[in-house]
Amino acid sequence: MAATEILNRADIKAPQVRLMPQAEKPSLIGLQREDMARLLVERGVPERQVKMRVSQLWHWLYVRGVADFDQMSNVSKDMREMLKEHFTIARPEIVEEQISNDGTRKWLLRFPPRGAGRPVEIETVYIPEEGRGTLCISSQVGCTLTCSFCHTGTQKLVRNLTAEEILAQLLLARDRLGDFPERDTPQGAIVPAEGRKITNIVMMGMGEPLYNFENVKTALLIASDGDGLSLSKRRITLSTSGIVPEIYRTGEEIGVMLAISLHAVRDDLRDMLVPINKKYPLKELMEACRAYPGLSNARRITFEYVMLKDVNDSLEDAKELVKLLKGIPAKINLIPFNPWPGTNYQCSDWEQIEAFADFINQAGYASPIRTPRGRDILAACGQLKSESERMRKVDRLAFEAMMIANHGED
Repeated sequence: MAATEILNRADIKAPQVRLMPQAEKPSLIGLQREDMARLLVERGVPERQVKMRVSQLWHWLYVRGVADFDQMSNVSKDMREMLKEHFTIARPEIVEEQISNDGTRKWLLRFPPRGAGRPVEIETVYIPEEGRGTLCISSQVGCTLTCSFCHTGTQKLVRNLTAEEILAQLLLARDRLGDFPERDTPQGAIVPAEGRKITNIVMMGMGEPLYNFENVKTALLIASDGDGLSLSKRRITLSTSGIVPEIYRTGEEIGVMLAISLHAVRDDLRDMLVPINKKYPLKELMEACRAYPGLSNARRITFEYVMLKDVNDSLEDAKELVKLLKGIPAKINLIPFNPWPGTNYQCSDWEQIEAFADFINQAGYASPIRTPRGRDILAACGQLKSESERMRKVDRLAFEAMMIANHGED
C-alpha cells in the first residue's frame, strides 16, 4: 500500500490536554480509591471530606475524562491549586498518530522517565468494526517471551507499565475519538453508556500482561468500575501466552474474559513457538482453562492459533486441537500469518486454512478466520514495537498476523 495512503495525523491539533511532565509527581490516575484518599489526607484534606473528594475526582477522571484540574468546576479553587502543586493527571505524549484506510488507528505514545530510567514508548491500537470498537492496550515496554513467530517478541523487555500508564492508553484513545461526554455536560446528568466508540478492550498489545499482574489487575478493575469508565468485564479480554498460576488469579481476582495464545497442539512444537510452554506445558495450561470461573457457551475462552505453513496446519493438528479443547467452552481464532523481515515462517495456503476451519466448525467450535486490519500502519498484534527499537520502516514491508478484533461480548 502506498505511503500516501497512510494518514499521519501528527499535524492535526490534538485536544487541549496536559501532557505528562518530566518532573515526577504522583499521578491520581491508576490509584485505587483508598490510595487516593490516603494521598489527599497527607496533603491536608480533612478526613471528613475525603470520601466526597475522592468521589468528585473519580467522576472527573473517569466519567468526564478531564486531564486538567482547572476543568473540575465543582472543586474549590484552593483545592484545585493544591492538586496542581502536588499531583498530575496528565496524558502521555503522542509521538505519532496514524489512521489506516480501514479505519484502524495506531498511536505511538511516550511516557516520561521513572526514577533513574529513560522515557519509553509503546503503541496502542484501535479497531472499529460494525457495532463495536476494540482498543488493544499494551502492558509492558517490550516482551520477555521471545515467541518465534512474533515480531514484538524480538524487542527485549524494558520495563512493566504502571497501572496509570495502562489506563492512560484508554483515556487518551477516548480523548482522540471524542468518546467522553462534552465538557459542559451538567454535573449529575445521566451520561449514556450506549454509542461509545470504544466498547471493548483487549490486553493484547506489547508484553505479557500476566508478568505485570498487579498493575494490570488495578487498571482493569478501574476500567470496569461502574462509577467511572464502566466497561463490562465481558467486554474486556486479557490475552496470555500461558502463565498458569496467574490464569487462576485472573479468574479469581479480575474476572475478565480470557484469550490464550495457543498456536500448537503438541508440547514439542509449542516449546519452539511459545517457549513459556517449557515451564507451563499444555496439560497444566488446559487444566487452568477448564477451571476458569464462569465458563459457559456465552462466556468462552478464545484460543488464538496462527496458521504456519507445514508447521501446525495439518488436518491431524486440527483433530488434536479438538481433542485438546474437549470440555472447554471455546472459540478458536485462526490467524493467517504474514511474514516479517527475518522470519523463516510462511503463511498456510488459503485452501488449507479453510479446510482446517471447516473441520473445527464441524466439531462444534466457532473458528473464524481473522481478517488482517491496520496492515498499512503495522497495527496488527505481534507487530507492535516501540519507536526506539524499530527496524527501518523501509524494511518493514511485510506484516504479522492480526489477532485483535472480535474479542469479548458483542
